[in-house]
Amino acid sequence: MTRHLRVRHDRGHTVLELRGEIDIAAAAEIVPHLDMATAEPGARIVIDLTHVEFFDLSGLRLLYRARQRIADGPGRLRLVCAHPLTLRMLRITGTSRLLPPWPTLDAALEHPEGASGPL
Repeated sequence: MTRHLRVRHDRGHTVLELRGEIDIAAAAEIVPHLDMATAEPGARIVIDLTHVEFFDLSGLRLLYRARQRIADGPGRLRLVCAHPLTLRMLRITGTSRLLPPWPTLDAALEHPEGASGPL
């Protein structure tokens, strides 16, 4: 756990709950924890942006890093985001097509295995 990250397990998933301002300094704190969580074969990861107040390109890089590390194996990555400005950035950059955001953590955790998030 860091100032910008809380890691916990919920319903068979590792939840990386990002908090506060996710900028280059925060990303440097988060990367080692993200890499550890995504290193496990078949990792089921949820990145929760519910408590994020600011999210810049460094945050996008974290999402792409996690997706790339999970994409080559049997694991799964889900994203939780409902903040309008962050959602807008995800749409503009195309990230929401690669990693469709769920509106709540419960929705991301309760949905069937093969389903992707709402657009």
